[in-house]
Amino acid sequence: MNFPSVAIVILNYNGRNFLEQFLPSVFASTYPDKRIIVADNASTDDSIVYLQNNFSSAELIMLDKNYGFAGGYNEALKKVASDYYILLNSDVEVTPGWMEDMIELMERDKNIAACQPKILSYHNKKYFEYAGACGGWIDTMGYAFARGRIFDVCEEDTGQYNSNEKVFWATGAALCIRAACFHEMSGFDAYFFAHMEEIDLCWRLQRKGYSVYCCASSVVYHVGGGTLPKTNHRKTYLNFRNNLIMSLKNLPFPETFWKMPLRILLDWLFAFKSLLQKDIASFKAVLQAHIDVIKWMMNGNKCQELPSKKIKDIPGVYNGSLIWAYFIKKKKHFSEIVKKGG
Repeated sequence: MNFPSVAIVILNYNGRNFLEQFLPSVFASTYPDKRIIVADNASTDDSIVYLQNNFSSAELIMLDKNYGFAGGYNEALKKVASDYYILLNSDVEVTPGWMEDMIELMERDKNIAACQPKILSYHNKKYFEYAGACGGWIDTMGYAFARGRIFDVCEEDTGQYNSNEKVFWATGAALCIRAACFHEMSGFDAYFFAHMEEIDLCWRLQRKGYSVYCCASSVVYHVGGGTLPKTNHRKTYLNFRNNLIMSLKNLPFPETFWKMPLRILLDWLFAFKSLLQKDIASFKAVLQAHIDVIKWMMNGNKCQELPSKKIKDIPGVYNGSLIWAYFIKKKKHFSEIVKKGG
């Protein structure tokens, strides 16, 4: 039997401890035609020495600087020839058969460009993990959530989402993607640096006519970071900036015309709430994000020339307001917001 080639590419930046803890599970994977590659984003710790001494069979790609998640993978994957890429965070523990199920699913349907496994919490393995859970969704205003995770509420995994389903986005923590599709889309948008670049990529893939899936029979455990720490205002800035840019790039103009003012209003409600709570740094993060979005627009940036598609016509979109459902109607679980078959 011929197996398509798979390159597992782990982007590392000062992650020596995670490599030591989780690489053994990756090397234990039984898929026959795999390569394990560590792309190093100019780490300043002893990651490389550790790899050379303990995992000499891992291939190394040395980048000349820290390009971030998006740019780092773009640069690394220029050097990797394979049928499939699996972009795997260094803080992920994989389980037996995790690769086989995703590849089998995608081989059965050549229109699937990308998929993700079920992502459970490494620290509490009965619960979904924040970064992707059981497949990413989005509401019509561009707010991301997932099967098993709404904002900071992660559900217990009782098998309620154990079906392979089309989703809007697949998490970058464990993203299986056809190499040809990654390069056809010119990879991630490097301007994003980190946060939401995988949602933007999946959006563009679906505008091109491909589909994105969650393969729930494949399971991995992610350490992750959960909700954004209030003290990490760089993350706050990137999330607000990148979400607006992602919407500007991908929404048809008629939708952009009325949705963006509303999105900006919602951003400023958050900013002024932060100010009232004496969280000045979050206020400044939103302000800087909006300033940089304006600069991005003035520089003439735009998306690839792709077919225009209304967001509601893409699978994995909740045709309503996640903000309203969560904060006003107090619906905390995916199944309460998105009814079965919806």
